This record gives sequence, structure tokens and C-alpha cells, in this order.
Amino acid sequence: MQFVKDLEDRLLFAVPKKGRIYEKCIELLKGCDIHFNRNTRQDIALCTNLPIALVFLPAADIAKYVGDGNIDLGITGQDIVVESEVQDKIREVEELGFGKCRLSIEVPVNSPYQSIESLVGRRIVTSFVNCALKVFGPLDAASGKKTIIEHVSGSVEAACALGLADGIVDLVETGESMRAAGLHDIYDLMKTQSVLIANKKSKHVDLIEKIASRVRGVITADKYVLCTYNVERKNLAQTTKITPGRLGPTISSLDSHEGWVAVSSMINKKEKGEILDKLSECGATDIMVMSFTNCRV
Repeated sequence: MQFVKDLEDRLLFAVPKKGRIYEKCIELLKGCDIHFNRNTRQDIALCTNLPIALVFLPAADIAKYVGDGNIDLGITGQDIVVESEVQDKIREVEELGFGKCRLSIEVPVNSPYQSIESLVGRRIVTSFVNCALKVFGPLDAASGKKTIIEHVSGSVEAACALGLADGIVDLVETGESMRAAGLHDIYDLMKTQSVLIANKKSKHVDLIEKIASRVRGVITADKYVLCTYNVERKNLAQTTKITPGRLGPTISSLDSHEGWVAVSSMINKKEKGEILDKLSECGATDIMVMSFTNCRV
């Protein structure tokens, strides 16, 4: 009973309980300065520095729990939101930039069915039944045929080889497992990635915004680094074109060197090598790049 009381007035935040996305979520929570201690046998962990309770659930269930209002906030895939049919009950707070993949129709490479139209009236196996119905429903109505769509929760890629299906609807990230099963994709239903979602009627509006702000800070910090350098004022126009920053660079005079200024600017982490080369060519000196774990933008 005490544990139930501990959940009162806390924001319930659902996180995938296992897999590669789980590891990404734990990194994100650490970056957001959300502290918690989790007993490996428990699927609920109380945060020690915020009125939050983390609930560890299968990723496929999170959208439904958030949509039904049992959970205030959650991390899941955009594909799961669509499959759970809760778009009108939740709001997408932030795209998280990881877990990117495609939900695609796949068939055997040597199959006679090499288009979505040729699969109408055939057998489809998937764990995304609602998504598949949205695609094949109109095609069935137009053709007068009935596509058989059956649900399986795992080993979807084996269905065609086992003679259970003529095609499958499944997630494709790198495509390695798809090709290993002798399949290729012929139609994309949607592109998807992990997102932070919230119930539209949650009472924890301010706390949700605080978490969202921290999440955006972590995502920004992962994309950018802080670049600082000294340059003669006569070359400043050239260098600030190279390092314009988000709103503009920070510029201050150097008292020790007349005609020189110090510049600080956020730059794209993936472009830092080229940017540093260009700054050197423009006469910038003492160029440094520093990473940061969080920010507010």
C-alpha cells in the first residue's frame, strides 16, 4: 500500500523496458538529470529528484497506456502510435532522433508478387495489423478482393519461407535481416523514429514541459559543439559566415591585442573538421571545440 501511495501526485513516465531503445532512453534520462534507482525485478522506479515515477513497459504497449490516460508521458515509436490508433488522444512532444527506420511491405526476392497491387487478395503476416489494414482496405474495396492479414508477434521475416504468407509488413532499419531472409521491400507505409508523447489531458502540464525542455537540450547538445577562437577584426566578417551560430556568435574584444576579438559559436558537430579548416584559412587562431551534455535553446 505504501508503494501505491508513493505514486500519488507523481507524473508517470513510461520507458521501453528492454532492447536497444531502452539503452538510448536510459542515456536520455541521465542527460535530463532524472535520477532514479531501479530494482531489476521491478518495472516501476521512483525518481529521487523530481516527482516522477518511471514505468518500464514493452514499447508496443506504451502508446495505448498514454492514450488511455493511465500514463502521462512516454517514449515509443511513431509506428506504435499509429498502430495503437491513439493520435487523437496524445500529442507528440518531441522527435528524439533515434530508433529511425521504415515500416515496409516485404516480399521474397523471387516472388511473383512484386507490387502492392499484386498482393491484394493474398496473405499478409505482420505485428502491425491496423497499419496494414489502412493500406490494403482501400485496395480491397476497389478490387473486390479480400486480403488476409494475420497477426504475429515475432519472427515475422520467417513467415514467407514457412509458407505462411505471400508478404509481410515489418520494420526495416539497415535491411540486413530482411536480405538474410531472402526478402526485399517493395512499398513504404511510413518512416518512423522514437518520440516523446504525452496524454492531452494530463494534469502535469508544467512538469511535462520541464522534461520536454530538458530533452530538447540533450538533443541539441548531441548535435552541436561550442567553438571558440580569436581573430583579427578585419577578418571577422569572413569567420562569422563560417560560424553564424544559432542566433548569432558571441563576440568580445581582446584587451591584450588591439584589433583582435574572441568569438564563441555553436557549430554542427558533424561539420566541425571542415569548419576548423576554414577558420584557420581565414586567419583565426587558438581555435578550440568543446562538447556539452545539455543546454537550453
